Amino acid sequence: MIQNIKLGFHHLTLWSFFAVDYRSLKFKDPFSVKLELMGSKRLLSISSPSTAARLSDTLSIDASNSRKTVTKENEIHGDDLENIGKMTVQQLRSRLRYMGIPAKGTKQELVSALKSYLNSQIDGEGSSDLSNQIISEDEPIISKNNSKRKSKELSAREHVQITDNNSEASGAKRTKRKVKQSPVNTIGIKTFQNAMEQEQTIENIETEGKTSIRAKRKVSSRITSAEFKAPDSVDISVDEPWTIFAHKKPQKGWIVYNPKTMRPPPLAADTAHLKLMSWNVNGLRALLKLKSFSTLQLAQRENFDVLCLQETKLQEKDVESIKQSLLEGYDNSFWTCSVSKLGYSGTAIISRIKPLSVRYGLGISDHDSEGRLVTVEFDNFYLLTGYVPNSGDGLRRLSYRISQWDPSLSNYMKDLELSKPVILTGDLNCAHQEIDIFDPAGNRRSAGFTDEERQSFQTNFLDKGFVDTFRKQHPDVVGYTYWGYRHNGRKTNKGWRLDYFLVSESIANMVHDSYILPDVTGSDHSPVGLVLKL
Repeated sequence: MIQNIKLGFHHLTLWSFFAVDYRSLKFKDPFSVKLELMGSKRLLSISSPSTAARLSDTLSIDASNSRKTVTKENEIHGDDLENIGKMTVQQLRSRLRYMGIPAKGTKQELVSALKSYLNSQIDGEGSSDLSNQIISEDEPIISKNNSKRKSKELSAREHVQITDNNSEASGAKRTKRKVKQSPVNTIGIKTFQNAMEQEQTIENIETEGKTSIRAKRKVSSRITSAEFKAPDSVDISVDEPWTIFAHKKPQKGWIVYNPKTMRPPPLAADTAHLKLMSWNVNGLRALLKLKSFSTLQLAQRENFDVLCLQETKLQEKDVESIKQSLLEGYDNSFWTCSVSKLGYSGTAIISRIKPLSVRYGLGISDHDSEGRLVTVEFDNFYLLTGYVPNSGDGLRRLSYRISQWDPSLSNYMKDLELSKPVILTGDLNCAHQEIDIFDPAGNRRSAGFTDEERQSFQTNFLDKGFVDTFRKQHPDVVGYTYWGYRHNGRKTNKGWRLDYFLVSESIANMVHDSYILPDVTGSDHSPVGLVLKL
């Protein structure tokens, strides 16, 4: 029996898609199918036994032993191509991204791109990239076999059955991504002859008893897409770009970092702990002037006890005025500025807790003129905020970095460790492993990812007993803390992990959470945090 299915149709000028609303399913007479167009408020209805019979023969989708059908008689003829010009830039970009087309340029360029694409579809010259998009379970990746070849729409006589071979999805929010980004899960494809007269591609992905089905159809005047999904199951990644899995050499088992789902529950109120936060602000005065940024909101949201800053770019004459603007309750602040190059580098520690002692620099004149290190002593540990020198253009400071700075900092930390555990945080200017950078092969000789810097990081810090807390907590997670402005890396999540919390091995098991806050903007780095049980 074919039951009545009510489909919500979101009408956006020329591009449309269907979404089944399970909450509004109504069961009336067995041969009635209604299609309501929400955007244009037009209604098409099919209501006859013969129509129902044709509907049953046209397209059959098997999902959890149930049968749902879509008929070619439900073709929708929308507005003409000229109405594209009435769309906003945001709508144009949204439509282009949905179709897998780059959405950059002026409004006129976007309009031209959309018209060109749709004209090619109407003329039968192109194929939609929607067949490369799936719904995944906050996972970076699901891929098709033969993903290196371009997807081809099946002919009117072919039916595609796709089954998920590795469906370990949970009930978390799901994110749309392109299949070609996926190295882990594979989907087998089988084709067989079916006496249908319309081009169509069907994707059926089943996870833990919940089925998500997408059908794409090509009609004479436009492309429409039907999507069957459970309510509230999709989270569009464009709103959370850090959940995009961006890596050019992914390994099996890697997943993308999502603080919404990967952070542990907060500690109980009666559990003694400290929350430490670190941030390369890339110019503190410029950050504080941003209308979109509020230090008060960040402090209220995170409720940190200590805030460590790098690359403040302050001069000594600026420090007093900045101190006067500190948030209430953070009465202890310690600043060091570059004296060899004004308005350069600079680090600081701002704390609710008054430290037992404070030190500036490494105690070595060759290293201490750029304001790169502040150390405070608390009851249970030393806390260092550091801004490690960048090897620079042409790697001109590489030798200084690996042969002088790193060994000196490492020795300094080991000396402190003789009396108390040590925590080093800040921009350490090294993506240690391939998982820590989106394009490892293309950056082999880039400052921050040279073999020499990575080996120095291993030798001087990790091999000497300091633990990378984020990597210990998330061994197979791709999470970045830096995205270059030059290539607009934040929007595509093409980043580097350069910011760390390293702790002495003796207190590594006291770390409750080591995390990244990728949603906090205002700098090309994001803040990183550490929750330490006392």
